Amino acid sequence: MGMEEVAINGGQTHGGKRFPDVLHWTLPDSERDVATDWVSQHRDELLQRATEQGAVLLRGLPVQTADDFDAVVSALKIENFPYQRSLSNAVRINRTERVFSANEAPPEIEIFFHHEMAQTPLYPKWILFSCELVAQQGGATPICRSDVLYSRLCEIAPEFAAACEEKGLQYTNVMPAADDAKSGMGRSWQSTLGVTTIDAAEQRLQDLGYRWDWRVDGSLQATTPQLPAVLDLGDGRKSFFNQLIAAYCGWKDERNDPSRAIRHGDGSPLDRAGVQAAIALSEELAFDLAWQRGDVVLIDNRVTMHARRTFVGPRKVLASLAEVQSNQFAERPAG
Repeated sequence: MGMEEVAINGGQTHGGKRFPDVLHWTLPDSERDVATDWVSQHRDELLQRATEQGAVLLRGLPVQTADDFDAVVSALKIENFPYQRSLSNAVRINRTERVFSANEAPPEIEIFFHHEMAQTPLYPKWILFSCELVAQQGGATPICRSDVLYSRLCEIAPEFAAACEEKGLQYTNVMPAADDAKSGMGRSWQSTLGVTTIDAAEQRLQDLGYRWDWRVDGSLQATTPQLPAVLDLGDGRKSFFNQLIAAYCGWKDERNDPSRAIRHGDGSPLDRAGVQAAIALSEELAFDLAWQRGDVVLIDNRVTMHARRTFVGPRKVLASLAEVQSNQFAERPAG
């Protein structure tokens, strides 16, 4: 009692299971505590569903504010991954201790498919979104099963898929000296690295294994160490876990050039046809989540990537991250 499984227009089926998994709250006039109690009691099941099916949409909950969303996230009893601790390159605004705006980039900027923070040595296992205000037009959050995408990529572009798995990726981006909300990747180097001085920034970059270069305008160009492009999920599935599509298509502003943003982990260039195949598959497999106010979506960030469509009118989507994971490239055994 409390939730019922429902179908959603445009929903998909992978391995006999729905994507996304949609649960509708059947007690619309209930208090928030009733809903959070239900979430707490079904915590293990919800997390398992998110891993197996990629994403769980909880619709109809009594969630109207950032505090309400925080209460739902807290009910899952998953370790908070604060925005301030992350190496995300997006400008965001904290609303509570564990809830912040999804991205402050202008509405005309499309954010392309990515796994949250897959371009950094630390990423969250779980990412949650909630809609506080629906846009007048557009503003969907597309989601895509990366395990399904990688399986398909191995069929249509096997050499590129193998190169991604064997070589990994490295990313280069330029962080401004002050937050630039006009860009989808405009977070300052001070905020990104959690420092206030150049010396502290360089120490942090060294600890993370980055290469870097300071520019005359005070911005910082940083290149990551070799990072995975494919993640073994440990249950027979592999995920196309990276920010290749986002970097290739969308890392563009007055400081950044997508053509210089991403290479294989050994420094070799990407096969353009392979990249285009991955981009095409992401759109073919995309489910565009058209928000309703109060929606809460639980995503296993290792399994499902997300994006943002452009929109018209005010739109407020909130986010929360949980359970820090180490993102390290592991050499494949010879032979």
